[in-house]
Amino acid sequence: MPAGDRGKNGRVGLRRELIGAVCLAAASGAALVTGTALMSGPAAAYTVTLAPASPKTIYLQVGVGSFTGNYNAGGQPQNNATVNTVSTAVAASAVGNGTPQAMTTDSSAANSFWDGFAFCNLPGQLYIGGFYRTAGGTTAAAQVTATVPTALTNATGDTIPFSKIQWTSTGNTSSGKNNETGEPFPAGTFVNGGVQNVGAMASNTWNESCWTFSYLNNTVPPAGTYTGVVRYTMTSP
Repeated sequence: MPAGDRGKNGRVGLRRELIGAVCLAAASGAALVTGTALMSGPAAAYTVTLAPASPKTIYLQVGVGSFTGNYNAGGQPQNNATVNTVSTAVAASAVGNGTPQAMTTDSSAANSFWDGFAFCNLPGQLYIGGFYRTAGGTTAAAQVTATVPTALTNATGDTIPFSKIQWTSTGNTSSGKNNETGEPFPAGTFVNGGVQNVGAMASNTWNESCWTFSYLNNTVPPAGTYTGVVRYTMTSP
């Protein structure tokens, strides 16, 4: 697939100022595993078919990641321990008024490591993507899950349920074409504690989305800075 012939679609935290801001830190970064079946990492959909190759490899990137160069030009993925944050500050006059508050990220990852295309728009979107490549034939899809705390907390122990944070999934499109084959990392809302499925990668595919987070802002919690960390894990058959 030529680099220009792309169609794309598409941790979160909360922070509080004065009476109300919410900030969530997302455990992002990238992790690479070869020759094994498990990888842990701390939407405009885009999916590309890959040729099988040895060794079996899975790579997940949430926020900032590392590659030696673009994958379609022979680049290789690297480990990256960066943890990015997604946050919002709610003005005192707006706390609890029911108007969702847009969240922004400190991630610098806007371009895809597939071909260098500017897929996500910073700071409003968080990149999520990667690939699952086998050494042979087709297998079941690799699953991507989020391990979510029960709530975001502030310094005095007050809490905001994680279900107050949701996201949409989109991405930039080039050449007016749409090559999307289904959203690998669809829109969703965090659970209040537990492990939830946030997407999947079919074997021998590259997949990516851009997530846009928002805080629902429909309750009035005590003043403070509320934080929490979500860990994303990719598991292959």
